[in-house]
Amino acid sequence: MPKKILKFPDGFLWGAAASSHQVEGGNYNNWTEWENKNARQLAEKAKVSWQKWQLKKFPEILAPENYISGRACDHYNRFEEDFDIAKSLGHNAHRFSIEWSRVEPEEGKFDEKEIDHYKKIISALRKREIEPFVTLWHWTDPAWITAKGGWENKKTIEYFSRYAEKIAASLNKEVKFWLPINEPTVYTGMSYIMGAFPPCLKNLWKANKVLNNLLSAYKSAYRIIHGLNASAMVGNAYNLHYHLPFRRWHPIDKFLCKLLHYIRDTRPLNKTKKCEDFIGLNYYFLDTIKFSLKGGYFFIAEMANPHKNVSDLNWDICPEGIYHLLLYLKKFKKPIYITENGLADKFDEKRGEFIKSHLLWIYQAIKKGADVRGYLHWSLLDNFEWDKGFWPRFGLVEINYKTLERKIRPSAKIYAEICKNNGLEYEE
Repeated sequence: MPKKILKFPDGFLWGAAASSHQVEGGNYNNWTEWENKNARQLAEKAKVSWQKWQLKKFPEILAPENYISGRACDHYNRFEEDFDIAKSLGHNAHRFSIEWSRVEPEEGKFDEKEIDHYKKIISALRKREIEPFVTLWHWTDPAWITAKGGWENKKTIEYFSRYAEKIAASLNKEVKFWLPINEPTVYTGMSYIMGAFPPCLKNLWKANKVLNNLLSAYKSAYRIIHGLNASAMVGNAYNLHYHLPFRRWHPIDKFLCKLLHYIRDTRPLNKTKKCEDFIGLNYYFLDTIKFSLKGGYFFIAEMANPHKNVSDLNWDICPEGIYHLLLYLKKFKKPIYITENGLADKFDEKRGEFIKSHLLWIYQAIKKGADVRGYLHWSLLDNFEWDKGFWPRFGLVEINYKTLERKIRPSAKIYAEICKNNGLEYEE
């Protein structure tokens, strides 16, 4: 069949993303404290939490050391090497996060050496003509913040604002794109509804309070950054959900999809839409919703995904979902950057097709008027996946955690051709 190149808009940004705690190594924050306390328990729980095929494919799931971030990828010391790889793959943008616990390890005491470290990271990206996207908070807090009640404490908005002002003042000359808060709804849901992330609570009242505090902190950071640099581009990174009713004809299944979409997506976006220069979209999988009397936490619903085409995490791959979410975001009339999109795929069997199929749907959304200006794959490197540990492999670059050797996966080369061509080869 004949092939053609679907060209993306001029100036489109291509790259990958990462977060400090997941790749740097050597951090000390609320997550490292939680890991050390819960690693053995997480390994025991894994025996019943995962499918038999996953336990067979990933025996490290049952090892407590899997759940300790430790040196991670040692990206803190090897960022130059990693950015050389990114450059060789045609990337011209990279998203990373600053580790709050490094730069403010004690309340009100900023470590200038650590701020200089992040200046070096930005300089290394600029040297390679890679545009930095800087995240200020990617789920981790300094231990002293946790001691003060974390995001349940409204004063954390003030603490975060002080930190944001310090970083923005230190880095604003070299940074155009800022993402103050990453996935506030995911953090809230996993920490205060599902009880899977620290502080591992199931409390709706606290969940709502925490989400509101995170959104307020975002808006405060937005104003601070713009006060220092009027031309800065500031946006939130939202994990949005593609919901489908399990039974397309069932009125309650359909209603629950609309309710979930409002709670998880529309409500938080409406609260920050006046403080968004762009919208960061994180998208991973399909959520198929079914009415059930034994259902969820605060409404009668359960996930009923078909599990026909899944990642190593058993997440349902649905490229079309990103198209529908982009058309939904179109109504906000803001530029859109895909700030995360990827899958766990240890043997790199599906990643190449995953990237191409999602980009095909992104291209279709652009043709329908969605102002998409960049795509950042999750992730550049294999990394530490929070309560799941090291076994899920998201990287374009494989990491040998024993030797820290980097190995470029075949899918990374497929993506590199897309980056270099600013377009996707497609069979008609």
